[in-house]
This record gives sequence, C-alpha cells and structure tokens, in this order.
Amino acid sequence: MSAALQPAAGPLRVALVGSPNAGKTTLFNWLTGSSARVGNYAGVTVERREGVLRHAERDVRVLDLPGTYGLLGETPDEKVVEQVLEGTLEREPVPDAILAVLDATTLRRGLGLLYEVLERGRPTALVLTMIDEVKARGGKLDLTRLSALLGIPVLGVVGHRGVGVEPLTRLLQDPSRWTHAKPLPPADNAVERLAWADRVCERIGVLDLMKDSRTDRIDRVLLHPIAGLVVFVAVMVFLFQSIFTWAAPAMDAIDGTIGRLAVTARTAVPAGWVADLLADGVIAGVGSVLVFVPQIVVLFTLIHLLNDVGYMARAAFVVDRVMGWVGLQGRSFVPLLSCFACAVPGIMAARTIASPRERLATILVAPFMTCSARLPLYTLLIAAFVPSTMIFGLFGAQGLVMFGLYLLGAIVAFASAALLNSTLLRGTPSVFYMELPPYRWPTLRILGQQVWHSVRAFLRRAGTIILATSIVLWALLSYPKADGVPGASSEVQARADLEASAAAQLGRAIEPAIRPLGFDWKIGVGLVASLAAREVIVATFAQIHAVGSPDDFTGLRDALRADVDPRTGRPVFDLPVALSLLVFFVFALQCTSTVAVMARETGTLRWPAFALTYSYALAWVASFVTYNLTKVFV
Repeated sequence: MSAALQPAAGPLRVALVGSPNAGKTTLFNWLTGSSARVGNYAGVTVERREGVLRHAERDVRVLDLPGTYGLLGETPDEKVVEQVLEGTLEREPVPDAILAVLDATTLRRGLGLLYEVLERGRPTALVLTMIDEVKARGGKLDLTRLSALLGIPVLGVVGHRGVGVEPLTRLLQDPSRWTHAKPLPPADNAVERLAWADRVCERIGVLDLMKDSRTDRIDRVLLHPIAGLVVFVAVMVFLFQSIFTWAAPAMDAIDGTIGRLAVTARTAVPAGWVADLLADGVIAGVGSVLVFVPQIVVLFTLIHLLNDVGYMARAAFVVDRVMGWVGLQGRSFVPLLSCFACAVPGIMAARTIASPRERLATILVAPFMTCSARLPLYTLLIAAFVPSTMIFGLFGAQGLVMFGLYLLGAIVAFASAALLNSTLLRGTPSVFYMELPPYRWPTLRILGQQVWHSVRAFLRRAGTIILATSIVLWALLSYPKADGVPGASSEVQARADLEASAAAQLGRAIEPAIRPLGFDWKIGVGLVASLAAREVIVATFAQIHAVGSPDDFTGLRDALRADVDPRTGRPVFDLPVALSLLVFFVFALQCTSTVAVMARETGTLRWPAFALTYSYALAWVASFVTYNLTKVFV
C-alpha cells in the first residue's frame, strides 16, 4: 500500500496522531521527558511540540500533533494535522512514521480516525491507552489478533503510569521494520468507516465491554440541567475559598523571607543607589509578586485536578446551555477556562473552535476572564480592606469577594459575547460535540508536572517582565531628586523625593482622568506600569511605600491602609477606592502580551484596537459607578 521507509540521513521523525482525551500528550511526556520543545509551526499560530525519544540508541524525534477527530480538518488545529501528514506545511518535513494513539475504551470511534491515517500510506503503528480500564470493565482486548487484522504493530499502554512505554520505545527506534497495513475496504464516508470499525471490534470481542456504571451514576448528577449547575457553582466557590485559606501559611513564610532579604541588602551593600536598587527595585518589586506563588499553586492544582479527573469536560456540557444564550457553545468553555491561568494560552486555545465567528467572539471576550496575573492585586486589596468574617458560619467574606470578582468577569464576558453575536458577529451557533472522558485519578507525578509548568510560566514573568519593569519603575520613582529640605527627617525627605520623581509627574498627568474613580497619581503610576503585566501594579505599590523604609515592604497591606494624601489629609485607600480599583481590573485589558496575541490570532490590528477601546470604556464606567455607590452605601 506504500513504499518502504527509506533510511534517513538525519533524525527519525515520528508523529503522534490521536483524538482529544485519548492520552496522546501524556504518552508524549513519558516518551520525551523534559526534552520537549514548544513553539509554533512556521506561518501558523498553532502550537508545535517536539521532543527527543528518551533512552533510545538512535536519534528519534517525536512530534505531538494537535488532537483531532478526523484528518479532514475544520479547525486550525485539525488542518495542521492534515497538512503535516500530507507534507504541505511550510518547512515541516513529512513524518517518517505515524504512531496512532487511541483510547481502548472508545476503540470503535477511534478506529474511524485510524482508517484515515492508514489511508495516508505511511508506516504506522497503533498504541491503545487505558487498557487497564478495559480489563476493569470486563472487556477482552486481543492485541495480537488486532495487529494481525490491521497488519500493523499494536501495543497497549497505561500512559499515566508509564506501563508499556519501554517496549514502545524499542518499537519507535526502527519503523523501517514495521509491517504495512493490509488493504483497506473502500469507505468513502464516516458511516462506512464506522461500519469497518464495527467489524474489527466484533472480531476481537471489544463490543462486549461493560458500561462504566460508576461514570453513569456520577453523570446523572453532574450533567443534570439544575443539579449540574449547582455543583458547578459549589465547586467554583470551594476553589476560591481555598485560595485564601490553604495558601496563607506559605504566603506568610515567603513574605517574611523576602522582608529579611530586603533588610540584608540594605546592610550588606554600602549605602547608595546600588543598595536602593537592590532593596527597593529588585527585592521589593519582584518579591511583592513572588509572595503570591502559593495561591497560584493552589489555583492551578485544583484546576488541573478537576480537568484530569474528567470534571471540566462535564462542566463544558453544563455551561453549554448557558453559553448558547449568548451565541457561543460549550467548546468555547475550555479556552475561557484556560484564561484563569493566562489569557494568552486561552486565546490560542480558541483554535479548536471550528466556527470563525465563534472563534473571534471567544477571543474578544477572553480577556474578561480573571487570569492569575490579577490574583496578586485581588488578594492584596481584599486582605487589606475586606474583613475576614464568616458568613452563615460557612463562607469567609474575603473568599466570597474573590469569587464575586471571578464571577463578575465571567458575566461580563458572556454579556459581551451576547452583544457581539447580536450585532457585529451575528450568526447561528454551531453544533457542539465533545467526548466525555471516564473519571480517573491522575498520578501525583503528572499533576505535579502540570502545576510546575503553570507556576514556572508565572515565575518566568517575575524574572523577566516584572524584573525589568521593576527596575524601570525604581528609576522613575527615584529620579529626579527634590531639593534638600533643611532639618527634615528621612521620611519627610523621602516623600519630597517621591513627589518630585518622574513617576509622580506621569501620575499627575493622568490624574484628572482617573480622579473621578477615586484614584490618585500613585494608582495612576500603577495603572501605566501594569500595561506590561498586571502583577506589576503590586510591585509599584511596594516600591512607592518602600521608599525610605524597606521594612514597609513586608507590611504592604498595612502601608496601604495608613497612606494619607498630604494635600487633603484623607486616606489614599479605603473600601470605595479598593473596590473601584478591583472592578477596574476586572474590565480593563491591562496586558500588552494579550493584545499582541489577539492581533496575531485575528490577523489584524482592528479587533485588538476594538477590544482595548471597549474594555477601557467599560472599566471607567463600572469603576466610576462602583466608587460612587460604595461611598453612598458603605
């Protein structure tokens, strides 16, 4: 059916092909370990993952293709799979061999994709994941007979535990000896391919697989129109309550350590601008963001856990009914949920949406979903100005406010989608389909890797964007100096220097536009600085309040409470100002990286410009209303 694999002068290239939730990426991680490189295909905004096969005697490059249900692609991700296998993608050589990855518990559906892969005529092997679940459910899976029927090597693995990976590693090193598939019966459409799959399953006895009664019982609750929504809200409330309660001890420990580092920098380095830069610029700036790492760990651990056990796929079906009201569909849920980590990968995940109209709508509303970059400011202001009281003896007020901010972002995103889909992007919602994975517990190793990958991205921002911005901010806050005040204390002189700084001049220039929101020039400086990254506003506050007293860094919350405007004698921060700033951050698109990726994904500057204008207009109005209403009723 195909020509023999010719020996290659360079490395051997094997492409992994499989449907979403088949365990393909888990298997890829086992095969390649930490050697994986992530980027984009040339000229295509679709993620490309390639790694070197571990423990191999020759150079084998494993390419993890995007998940797909078929090789006639509808979405950008699926089209890339088709182009890679056909060799029509720019600067992407045709793979030497294909490793098809199918879920053994849904083999009938997976064989339809395998048929299309075998039609390509490349040397192909088949890996069946979840073989342990087949046995647990009373199924019989004769891999030898299946291999004989298909004419290709067939192996079974338990990807999340690494079972079967060693023989697969040996197999991947010599695809030239793989037998080629037997001639396939003609199948011109999906119905004929499924009929072929039924015959194969019948001959190997897979059709006798018992239903997963546990999954069915749980799904009757989680997919119920009412009970499912109740469970979803309860899970989200628990998630945000945990961010405060579980992370507090670790945050206090990190806060104390960073405070001691600031004092050490002051004593170990001779007094002067170098000591100021280290203590107030680097340590105070970056450290003020690092203190929130425990909350990031808690957030990502729970999100990855819920996804891995299979709940998030159910949540997508539950909210599909709600999303249909605003002109979206359940497939938009996954990209929007990804925005809880960062809007950039969330927007990129919209490539899985087949409808161009729905993909664009999802991209435009994605920045309203609360990303982890907002979490430092949310936590700082809530802890400083919202009392830690219990409501109904069950819920902490601070956790409920945090949940309310996340909920507000989601409501704004859905309302904006409804507005867009009834005006600029009017059209009919497409049909939503998604395969529900069985419930399974992830291993601690895989969960740890996922959390570390997310936290590492946060730390990378702290070590690059936030560090660079903190140094620039320190310079703007430190120079030019004010004239010496005769007989003034160090704190008075420090305040005079701050008032004379370039940052203060910048803040005062925009103060007339933000004063109706309750913001002074200091907050204005933070708003400008946080355009680079939202977390930077906390670093800005830390540097402003660390001037002249490095110890204030460890008590930033107390410093915000105590800050007084010398012109009016009134507190700079109070509850109305705090709530106004929180609401502003819910709405405003304060992220240059997000704007850049929106331009790249939409192929134009017009839509990012629209998103910026729309979000800032909403932010100003919502913040103004919040500030003035809070002053009246609180």
